[in-house]
Amino acid sequence: MEESDSERKMEKENLGPRMDPPIGEPEGSLGWVLPNTAMKKKVLLMGKSGSGKTSMRSIIFANYIARDTRRLGATILDRLHSLQINSSLSTYSLVDSVGNTKTFDVEHSHVRFLGNLVLNLWDCGGQDTFMENYFTSQRDNIFRNVEVLIYVFDVESRELEKDMHYYQSCLEAILQNSPDAKIFCLVHKMDLVQEDQRDLIFKEREEDLRRLSRPLECSCFRTSIWDETLYKAWSSIVYQLIPNVQQLEMNLRNFAEIIEADEVLLFERATFLVISHYHCKEQRDAHRFEKISNIIKQFKLSCSKLAASFQSMEVRNSNFAAFIDIFTSNTYVMVVMSDPSIPSAATLINIRNARKHFEKLERVDGPKQCLLMR
Repeated sequence: MEESDSERKMEKENLGPRMDPPIGEPEGSLGWVLPNTAMKKKVLLMGKSGSGKTSMRSIIFANYIARDTRRLGATILDRLHSLQINSSLSTYSLVDSVGNTKTFDVEHSHVRFLGNLVLNLWDCGGQDTFMENYFTSQRDNIFRNVEVLIYVFDVESRELEKDMHYYQSCLEAILQNSPDAKIFCLVHKMDLVQEDQRDLIFKEREEDLRRLSRPLECSCFRTSIWDETLYKAWSSIVYQLIPNVQQLEMNLRNFAEIIEADEVLLFERATFLVISHYHCKEQRDAHRFEKISNIIKQFKLSCSKLAASFQSMEVRNSNFAAFIDIFTSNTYVMVVMSDPSIPSAATLINIRNARKHFEKLERVDGPKQCLLMR
């Protein structure tokens, strides 16, 4: 866990997800101005109040662990009680002691991802008053130029009919304003369902959602903040937003074949979401990517609490060796090798030699190059 010069440089530059000031602050406040080269993608995060939207966002983008999200709701309630509350049919505004007004219907965040890609994340409050307002007076503002709609359903909601009504209203607005948007439905809090009932309940909910979504198509995921399913869903969502992902995958495959690796995974550096992978051997655990994301991110957080930074790791047994290392300024790479005749030093040198090439691929406007076989 020794901190290298390159790691210190990256920490100093604060690469990885960056979020603009929460709740109502304009873009570019606190001195952060999005670069002209940034590719912004608008992402709507919607769902009824209490469905778990803010908790999952905090885990993926703000380095919360699951148990810490329990205090998120209490924190907001504390602010509501400590500030003067003004309400109307369109929004709730909080006026502090110096007269500053904060609106809590939509929270805007700009999350830097893979260097030039910026996720313009709109976390939309789910109270009934807010939801109705989104479909009337704010309809064009909310649903215009959307790349991705993520709708979160509480699997144990007692108002399923109302949830579906709001979801259909979202789809109508998307169809009118952003017909090319990708739709993702997260059936959340699946840990609250008995384990032997989860497959059946999710399948039924998925069929209902796909039927209601026509003529649009939706991708459904079961999620929980307590296991790897959350990482699986968000990795799939972010994968759809990466502009040069096919080229990235082709080069990752070539890299794996050159170094004779069983498997190569590429993780976004701060969130540790899997953004690309290649394997030449079938693996038994279909959820291994998300499990690794979860484990390594928790380990990174543990390191940070000790004022140390995670850089690399090697895990070896009689069957394989796995290497996790900083790859580019925005990614980590994991290389799995099963050939015992290949020394660790050779694999680490190969990783180092490929870094410059993959740095170029991360740039949205970078040259279209291919890692050629030798």
